[in-house]
Amino acid sequence: VQLQASGGGLVQAGGSLRLSCVASGRSFSSYAMAWFRQAPGKEREIVAGNGDITGYADSVKGRFTISRDNAKNTMYLQMNSLRPEDTAVYYCAARAYSGTYSTSSANYDYWGQGTQVTVSS
Repeated sequence: VQLQASGGGLVQAGGSLRLSCVASGRSFSSYAMAWFRQAPGKEREIVAGNGDITGYADSVKGRFTISRDNAKNTMYLQMNSLRPEDTAVYYCAARAYSGTYSTSSANYDYWGQGTQVTVSS
């Protein structure tokens, strides 16, 4: 499985971005998927996950929406009302052997290359 993330960029506070993650493979619909982010000097943290249930980090609830189009093997992260503290490299990840997302990065089998999101104040 290969994951290709895109859609990052530079945006002003209050703005929006939509990230995409395209997956190879024929079993995408059975994978639990997630978005993580990592800011400089900080640990990688869960942003949102999608599988048999969907969940969000408290810091992004009400602002970010995770979704997926299984016909296109693509996952999205719509990010609204962006804040400077959302600045990070965003990674998509897949659990190929579980339909339940995990908040731990250690439980993911495949990772995309990351896309930089920078929010200016």
